Amino acid sequence: MPLPTQMRALHLPTISSSPQITLRTVPLPTVVPGSVLVRVLAAQVSQKFHDIYSGKVGFTLAPDMILGGGYAIGRVAQPGPDTTSLPVGKLVMLQSFLRARDNPEEIQAVWGSFDGGLPASREWIEKNWKNGCYAEYVLAPLENVEPLDEEKLCGAKEEGGLGYSVEDLLQLPVQLVEMGGWKGIGLQAGERVIVAPATGQFGGAAVEVAVAMGAGQVIAMGRNMEILKRIQGCYPKGKVEIVPMTGDEDGDAQKLTSWGSVDAYLDISPAAATGSTHVSSCFKALRNYGRVSLMGILPEGLSATYAMVVWKSLTIKGQYMYDRADARQIVRMAESGVLRLGPETGVEVVGKFKLDEIDQAWHVAANNTEFGKLIALNP
Repeated sequence: MPLPTQMRALHLPTISSSPQITLRTVPLPTVVPGSVLVRVLAAQVSQKFHDIYSGKVGFTLAPDMILGGGYAIGRVAQPGPDTTSLPVGKLVMLQSFLRARDNPEEIQAVWGSFDGGLPASREWIEKNWKNGCYAEYVLAPLENVEPLDEEKLCGAKEEGGLGYSVEDLLQLPVQLVEMGGWKGIGLQAGERVIVAPATGQFGGAAVEVAVAMGAGQVIAMGRNMEILKRIQGCYPKGKVEIVPMTGDEDGDAQKLTSWGSVDAYLDISPAAATGSTHVSSCFKALRNYGRVSLMGILPEGLSATYAMVVWKSLTIKGQYMYDRADARQIVRMAESGVLRLGPETGVEVVGKFKLDEIDQAWHVAANNTEFGKLIALNP
C-alpha cells in the first residue's frame, strides 16, 4: 500500500516541570541512506520516560522533538536505499543506543532519552535522530533496527511458535541493556551472581538475562519482598534466591553469601537509591577476584574502599548500555527459547493505549513502576 504523506505523533517543545505534550499531524519522515522507516506497532511507556521529559533526571534533549526512544516493535515501511536485509513488512525491534558511525566511541546517546550531553553529540542528535517512536512512523538508524523471526516468536505454540504478543516483545530492548552489563564482565555459565536492586524494570530484566546466559544461581536483592518472591517463583527452586535490603551493611553482606561464594555483581541503581547501603554490602559479598558491573545512575561516590578493591583483586567496570552485536544475540536467545518473555517470566501487560490516550498511559505507568508491569503505546 502507498505510504501516507503525514502521520500523527506526540510532540514535546522542551523539557519542563510540566511538559506540554501535544498530539500533532506532521510530515512523514523522508528515508535517506543509513535509515529505515518503521511503522510503529508498540512502544513502551514507563515512568522513567516521563521523569526525563519533566526534567527530574537531569538528562538533556533536543527541543521540538517527537517523544519516545528505541524501546519499540514495528514493521519496516520503507527501507533505505542501502538496506539489504529488511524488506517491507518485516517485523523488527528498535534499540535505543545511538552511536555516530564515524566516531562511535565519542558520540553516543540514548534515543529519545538523552542526547549525550556533549556539544558534538547534542548537535548530531538534533540534526539526525531527535524524533522518537511515539508516532505512527519513525525514521530509525539502520543499525538500530533488528529483524525478528515473527513466525517463531509470535506463531502459535501448537505450530512450533512461542506464542508471544507484540507487546511481550517490548521486553527485548530492556533485556538488551542488561546483556551489555553481563557481557562486559564476562558472565560465565554456572557462576553465582548478584543483581541489585532487582525489583525495578531493568533489575528484573538483569535476572532474566543472567539465567538465560547460564548463571548457576542469581541472588536478587531489593526492598520489596513481594516482587522478589514473584521473580523467584518464575524459576526452578534454587535458581533464584532473594535477599531483602535492610540497611544493615554487614548483615546484608553475610546473607548474600548464604549460598556460597559470589562471582559477580551487577548494579542498576536509580538516583533514588542514593545513600543506600546495598552497594557496600554487595562489594563485601564478592569473592576474591570477583567482578562488578555498574550500570545505574547514582550521583554519589563508590561505596568500596581502595583497600578492599586491592586486597580482593576486584574488577570494576562501568557499563554504558551495550555493544551492537549484543542486539543480535539477545534476539537469537529469544527466538531459540533460551531467553523467555511474557507471563512465564512474571511480566504482564497492564495497559495498552493509543497516542491520544498518553495521559492515561502516564497515569498507569506512574502506578506500575516495579518489575513485571508493562505499558504499551499502540499508535
